[in-house]
Amino acid sequence: MGMTQPAISPPAGHRAHRFGDVVSVVRALTPGYPVYCLRPALIAASARRFLSQFPGTVMYAVKCNPSPMVLDILYRAGIHHFDTASLPEIAQICETYPDAQAYFMHPVKGRAVIKTAHRVYGVRYYVVDHENELAKVLDETGGGPDLTIVVRLKTERADAVLFNLSSKFGAPPDEAADLLRRVAARGCRTGLAFHVGSQCSDPSVYRDALALAGRTAADSGVGIDCLDVGGGFPAYYANMQIPPLEDFMAAIRAGLKEIDLPPTVELFAEPGRALVAHGCSLLVQVQLRKDDRLYINDGIYGSLSELCHADIRVPVRLIRLDGRPAARLRPFVLNGPTCDSLDVVPGTFDLPEDVREGDWIEIDQLGAYSNAMATRFNGFYPETFVEVHDAPPAAAS
Repeated sequence: MGMTQPAISPPAGHRAHRFGDVVSVVRALTPGYPVYCLRPALIAASARRFLSQFPGTVMYAVKCNPSPMVLDILYRAGIHHFDTASLPEIAQICETYPDAQAYFMHPVKGRAVIKTAHRVYGVRYYVVDHENELAKVLDETGGGPDLTIVVRLKTERADAVLFNLSSKFGAPPDEAADLLRRVAARGCRTGLAFHVGSQCSDPSVYRDALALAGRTAADSGVGIDCLDVGGGFPAYYANMQIPPLEDFMAAIRAGLKEIDLPPTVELFAEPGRALVAHGCSLLVQVQLRKDDRLYINDGIYGSLSELCHADIRVPVRLIRLDGRPAARLRPFVLNGPTCDSLDVVPGTFDLPEDVREGDWIEIDQLGAYSNAMATRFNGFYPETFVEVHDAPPAAAS
């Protein structure tokens, strides 16, 4: 089904195979394997928009989409700071972009990984949320004034449409204040960070989190050197009411004004989804139809796993080379290619009622947490990337 086909995914710094539109991809490749269709202009525009509005340093969350092509687009658009959570992510950034900066933003890290990040790749920013993690970082780096240790704060109020990250990470305010004092006592630069949750829909949550960070810093008696407002910036999906990015930035600016930090404090944000979600669609092929059930060549063990964890509805459109599909639509269930009966995408997708084997379906808005979360279960693995320059299905929704 698709695993015998060579991937079209050049190394970073190289141009991708480019097509005017997705139909041209189908004509040229007639792919029986999944194809990620990147739209560089959309990703670059999202990056530049965020850079122009956020009053600080923007670091892209690599975990969201680590494709070398995506990273290249973001880098060319002006993103030169990266939120990394593992040694492979750090290596990918530092070895590809020598002038970029990687920040180790995972609150839990192995000792050997900390040592390598510090000694080999020169990472100087580390997040902690527990005294034992702080001890590990200090042990493996030696501490000192060139090291910035950022304390992850558990937010009291979250508005995560998808995931509340404070359920797993973050120190309560009193513990965070104590950690700040410990960091300062070891001669390191200090910082605070928080994350309001993935796909946040309420800008005021950032303002509340900033107020909590201000109180925590004041209680610690330590003057912080940096403040990270985290990620959670949302992407627009058809079934979600999301305020514009400007509202989130206004809330952050208001929150910063209220806590009145010194102008020397570095400010960071970690957007992921907001930069890339709309910049990639997935081209799949129908391999069998059983009434209202379509069997396609990608599924929840591949690019579509996030659709299982949240009520995200993404646009689709049918592509057929020989003749026009029916105008009338009906709902269909999409089944993935593996032998697991769980490999069924939740919900239904409206497609022409005469959809048949051999048709292709373009599934839009899959730039975030798609290829990044794909597995090799049953031997299926989506890995082909191309560039396209047409309007995505979402533009017609």
